[in-house]
Amino acid sequence: MNLNLPEFSFFEHDGLQLAYFDEGPRDATPVLLIHGFASTAAVNWVHPGWLRTLGEAGYRVIALDNRGHGQSDKPHDSEYYFPALMAGDAAALLDHLEIGAAHVMGYSMGARNSAFLALDHPDRVRSLVFGGLGIGLCDGVGDWDPIADALRAPSLDDVSDERGRMFRTFAEQTRSDRIALAACIETSRQSVPRSDIAKITQPTLIAVGTKDDLAGSPQTLAAQMQHAMALDIPNRDHMLAVGDKVFKSAVLDFLKSAED
Repeated sequence: MNLNLPEFSFFEHDGLQLAYFDEGPRDATPVLLIHGFASTAAVNWVHPGWLRTLGEAGYRVIALDNRGHGQSDKPHDSEYYFPALMAGDAAALLDHLEIGAAHVMGYSMGARNSAFLALDHPDRVRSLVFGGLGIGLCDGVGDWDPIADALRAPSLDDVSDERGRMFRTFAEQTRSDRIALAACIETSRQSVPRSDIAKITQPTLIAVGTKDDLAGSPQTLAAQMQHAMALDIPNRDHMLAVGDKVFKSAVLDFLKSAED
């Protein structure tokens, strides 16, 4: 298992070149990781130690750069970024790797995409981990228009909205295409009706930081689902929960139980 930045490969889907990494034994149980908005596979999963954690636990670890992010193509048209389309990229990656089904873990926007993957391609998903997204998946996560405005602003100095400044700063730190991200945020936050989320039958872990003011309650979301459990990640906000040791330990226990 490569503990540094892994080698990325590319595949084509929906007319886009999409980047991914695939680490670990080919015959190991696959875990597909789907990162959050304005992040990348490396920022979300390698740097916080998930690749190492899952790899050392014996899993085959796969992660893609979502369209508009990382090394993948970055269209500037918001019509490219509906969650069902990005979930389709994840399914196409499993096709490309000739994997029938995988455990799927997403963070924030990646959790939303994972939900659409489970609804649209249920046979491809063995279990689900939603990180950084609770009932906001169904009820919305507030007004994100200021984030799109912040990403399109000439400079950070022109951004006064606090949440907009946070995401603009993060986008600059990750050297992202801000225009692609602004297009993405306009359509990627499509919600899932509570009646639809109730149709997901796979075992699901929903993990949210106790200081996360974006995600909504994990307990309320878990109550809408058939086989879901909620986890509070103590004293973590939306940005810091992703690499938390409590989160990692819970995911390893959850994956083991989902295998039994």
